[in-house]
Amino acid sequence: MNFLNIINKYEDEMINDLKGLLEIESTLRENPDSADAPFGEGIRNSLNYVLDLGKRYGFDVKNVDNIAGHIEYGSGDEIVGILCHVDVVPADAAEWEHNPFAGTVTAGRIYGRGAVDDKGPTISVLYALRMLKDLNIVPKKRIRLIIGTDEESGWRGIKRYFQKCEMPCFGFSPDADFPLIYGEKGILRIEINDTLPSEIKVKSGNRYNVVPALAIAEINRPLEKEYLRYLGENGLNGYFDNGTLFLKGKSAHAMAPDLGINAAVKLTNFLVDYTENSLIHFSNDVLTDSRLKKAGLDFYDSEMQDLTCNLGILEINEKGGKACLDLRYPIRWNKDRFLRSFEEKILNYKLSYQVIEDKPVHYIDKDESEIKILHRAYIKYTNDDKTPLKTIGGGTYARALKKGVAFGIVFPGRNDVVHQANEYISIEDLIVATAIYAEAVFQLGYDK
Repeated sequence: MNFLNIINKYEDEMINDLKGLLEIESTLRENPDSADAPFGEGIRNSLNYVLDLGKRYGFDVKNVDNIAGHIEYGSGDEIVGILCHVDVVPADAAEWEHNPFAGTVTAGRIYGRGAVDDKGPTISVLYALRMLKDLNIVPKKRIRLIIGTDEESGWRGIKRYFQKCEMPCFGFSPDADFPLIYGEKGILRIEINDTLPSEIKVKSGNRYNVVPALAIAEINRPLEKEYLRYLGENGLNGYFDNGTLFLKGKSAHAMAPDLGINAAVKLTNFLVDYTENSLIHFSNDVLTDSRLKKAGLDFYDSEMQDLTCNLGILEINEKGGKACLDLRYPIRWNKDRFLRSFEEKILNYKLSYQVIEDKPVHYIDKDESEIKILHRAYIKYTNDDKTPLKTIGGGTYARALKKGVAFGIVFPGRNDVVHQANEYISIEDLIVATAIYAEAVFQLGYDK
């Protein structure tokens, strides 16, 4: 059966459903006193939007405390999980050519925050299930589209879900690349603190896992000429306004920080000559390169490549300051040895630090039968049997499973637009991915 020929008939409906989801601004809004919308109304509305689509298309649906849920098809004792999320990272509309929350369709693309990460994949998998149902193909396993709502922050939604619902025997998350991701780097998040007041105020970033695209410093010194010269000599964008420095970088996902321009780091590289502030000097001396080579803290693994570091948040004011780091570490990395060396450097600047979060490396054997099924589904609709399976620096919901991988939705050779301005998904890619997911679910649903 060729699912690609069939899914084309659903194209207009799928685009409209995705547009509706992209129009919901679903960044995290902490609201712990609300049982109705603990992560904010936008996230709750996005979850309900997808669950309502599941009901409309005739599936069994479950809402878990307004922070997670699932859409289920098939029967049997075993569960195959497909884990998606409907929360998104913030979007600065000033950086976008299109409204990030309008679902703009133009030139064969759908633009919007979450188009690739992870609303587009959520709708794609839903339509894969819908197509199977309309064809009366009933899996002999329960196929669950599991929806989380706090993936970009603390994973509280998916954690609550698995406290109340069964763990699948196998699953995948369509929140990375094709052909398949069998390993994900560990994620170590560190907060560095300075208790001393500063005569300079700096503000940049709001998420560990996003390269900050804007940094602002209040310095109240006549440094306009020096600052503009620095910008020009380094090919940077920014301006000086009445004692305040603005530097514009480029956002990117922390798993690939070199795809962005870290505004916080670039600004500290200038400020270091005009202040004794310890955080600014630490940033300039240690965090200038994302591989930590300048500080002698770099590490390389032949399978998972480099250790990377992203300065995601930098805040300095009269009360002190903090710098928040997101490190993606490969297998075989010695964390304890790194932290001992890191602490020595921290103490040299009279700073302190604490580990906020540590998610270990996630790794599945490439020879597992389920992985071969997914890979064959990809090859069937792309004729690509040359691109190797790989590991990544990202952290997907695959690591929430006892046995899971990341599977799509970005095809080889496509631009990486995750967490960036003007995020989009190609309509052609959306269609092909949906056929791949339908094939994968069909095969997994009958696999013994």
